[in-house]
Amino acid sequence: MATNRLVVKEEVAVFASVLFDSANEAGGQEAVLAVREQLGEIIRLMRSDLELTLSLSNADYTPEQRRNLVESVFADCHLALREVMAVMAERGQADLLPRVYEGFCDQIGSKLGLCVVDVVTAVSLDDELRQLIIAKAEADLGKKAVLRERIDKSILGGIIMDVNGNYIDASMISQLNRARHVLKDTSDGGEC
Repeated sequence: MATNRLVVKEEVAVFASVLFDSANEAGGQEAVLAVREQLGEIIRLMRSDLELTLSLSNADYTPEQRRNLVESVFADCHLALREVMAVMAERGQADLLPRVYEGFCDQIGSKLGLCVVDVVTAVSLDDELRQLIIAKAEADLGKKAVLRERIDKSILGGIIMDVNGNYIDASMISQLNRARHVLKDTSDGGEC
């Protein structure tokens, strides 16, 4: 069993390395960051679309059918990403994609010396806040920081940040949800 885990770990490392090197050769840092973003979106999509996820690893489909599925569904993605995903689908290993993403992100830090700061806000950040976030991340991590912003109006306000897997959720929606749980817990357990 340990041997199988070692083989999978090595396969994940190879997929991540091939993906990183291909993207970097194709367009440098910007291509690498674009692939990272696309890969994150694909993982979110696969978590919400069980049919797609199962189809990419379904043994009832031929490897060629799974490859064709990747080529059609992810046609707008970076070529390097499509190719790596197609090989993974052919082998029935699409479920390894989140681990490949982690390995890919590790290489951004080790090979490019970058720290990527993902920020989600309800409205666009102003330049002053952008610079403050970048400066704080660089000071704390000792690496050049790159800010990747996404707007999501559903968080209502506040900010959600993710730096190297360290997740900080200071959004209005999560604060409201915490308040609702506190109120619910106090009203369920006590008498008025």
